Amino acid sequence: MKCRRCNTPITAEKISFRDECPVCHEDLHVCLNCLFYDTGKANSCREDKAEFVKEKDRANFCEYFRFTERQAETSAKDEAEKRWKKLFT
Repeated sequence: MKCRRCNTPITAEKISFRDECPVCHEDLHVCLNCLFYDTGKANSCREDKAEFVKEKDRANFCEYFRFTERQAETSAKDEAEKRWKKLFT
């Protein structure tokens, strides 16, 4: 598990409603960190029993929240930039 903003590893076993990243203080219990987050689904959530959450990047009280194990999007970008630089150096 990593913070979506700064990629700091999160060591907590369970994320509570008010948990924050210890480094950048970004809320952790947010839709964008959730395993069920999917922009292709209604309300951007694969859990159809979950209540609508307007602000996907702010802390919420969803009971279905499960911290995702996927890599942050910025890490893929960083990897691509690293490969690009390697080609030309």
